[in-house]
Amino acid sequence: MFFIFNFTVFLLYILGDRRSAAPAVVASMADIRLELVTIIREELTKMETRVKYLEDDSLLKKMEYKTIAEIPNKEYPKIRLLAQSEKKRILVTGGAGFVGSHLVDWLMLDGHEVTVVDNFFTGRKSNVEQWIGHENFELRIHDIVTPMMIEVDEIYHLASPASPVKYMFNPIKTIKTNVVGTLNMLGLAKRVKAKLLLASTSEVYGDPLENVEVRVARIFNTFGPKMHMFDGRVVSNFIIQALQWKPLTISFPGNQTRSFMYVSDLVRGLILLMKSNYSLPVNLGNPEEHTILEFAQIIQQELGVGTQITMMPSAQDDPRRRKPDITKAKKFLNWHPTVPLRAGIRNTVKYFKSVLNDTEFFSHSSQ
Repeated sequence: MFFIFNFTVFLLYILGDRRSAAPAVVASMADIRLELVTIIREELTKMETRVKYLEDDSLLKKMEYKTIAEIPNKEYPKIRLLAQSEKKRILVTGGAGFVGSHLVDWLMLDGHEVTVVDNFFTGRKSNVEQWIGHENFELRIHDIVTPMMIEVDEIYHLASPASPVKYMFNPIKTIKTNVVGTLNMLGLAKRVKAKLLLASTSEVYGDPLENVEVRVARIFNTFGPKMHMFDGRVVSNFIIQALQWKPLTISFPGNQTRSFMYVSDLVRGLILLMKSNYSLPVNLGNPEEHTILEFAQIIQQELGVGTQITMMPSAQDDPRRRKPDITKAKKFLNWHPTVPLRAGIRNTVKYFKSVLNDTEFFSHSSQ
């Protein structure tokens, strides 16, 4: 089965193993994998029992989620009209987040029925408000750590904080979402025979879960409109600093590299991966590398500002190089990024300028 290794030492504890999880005790990665496979198999067995219990209609009414009501006389973007046989019922967990909301836009415009599940830990209702009330759209406020019941054909599982600020604020919640939430989505996919796409930002190990079609996307640095302006990522940091005429702060020495992918390229890759028959992890990212110093200078040029670039002490565990190998994506999905970096930056800057005075984006200072 597929699952994510996020903070492995904690993971054993979260899933109920009370033996020592200290690194010195774990002999090898093979031992970790064997231990976790055993634990997750036990959890799946418990989940199957729970699913049977929850299939009672009277209990379903007590499930912990809220559905956003319809809005009468609202105008919506024009969508593609599909025959009923072509229309899919699609669940997007984390669908009110940055990437999820762009995926929802694409799926809705393509004419499918889309249900968004989000607990708004990092997502925002404003990201999907244009669809609220549409007959093909449903928004459920729900934490996927708690099982849910729904009939769907496909599941895009994107529910995990990607912002450094958010996942460091509550790492245990991040782990629970990645582990327990993923188990719940695997159990749901197995019960309703849905295809599941798992978005991962870390290494993925294991074999396909029996009777579940799983697709795994390893997502690299992504940017674009609907990013939270204060999420702690380098793109948003640089743009906000430049717009406010503040020095652009980069970690020493500045020659560490990053690769930046525009969000529409990522969404296109996710949809192609879901449609494919390839079941092993696929990297989705832009192989075009830039040093952090080069990227800061590009931001300066695009915004026409002459702010200083200030070196800060190097961050702990800051990777020196990030360049995704997208050979599999090219071969099996016929996919590669097409949006030029500067064009993506201009779109993102335009979005940030349009919301800079929105009080929602200054609430971080009081948190």
